[in-house]
Amino acid sequence: MGIRRETGRAGAHVYRTQRWKALRQAAKRRDGWACVQCGVRGKRLDVDHIRAIRTHPELAFDLGNLQTLCITCHSEKTSREILRRTETGPERLAWKVFARELTTSPLNPLISKEHENA
Repeated sequence: MGIRRETGRAGAHVYRTQRWKALRQAAKRRDGWACVQCGVRGKRLDVDHIRAIRTHPELAFDLGNLQTLCITCHSEKTSREILRRTETGPERLAWKVFARELTTSPLNPLISKEHENA
């Protein structure tokens, strides 16, 4: 009797299949068992979706959408994606607009004093 762990990963349903395991091996074989970014061999390699399952579920099992990455390169790519998503998300955009309006508003007491002294 085991405990089933729920994950928040968009592709969790993909990664549990035999089809994924076979496709993962095919991607590593195609890429020569090396990281396509830095060329490292002999270390742990991940198979990464170039276009994320979260945004392109139709490409989950497309070999052309896969690349072999070492742990370091995969972590860096994921960090860039998360940062990009955070910077351009609707909440972040609304915050940027609000902050810009606040700092340029003539109703802001700090800006009003600057105008009086000028």
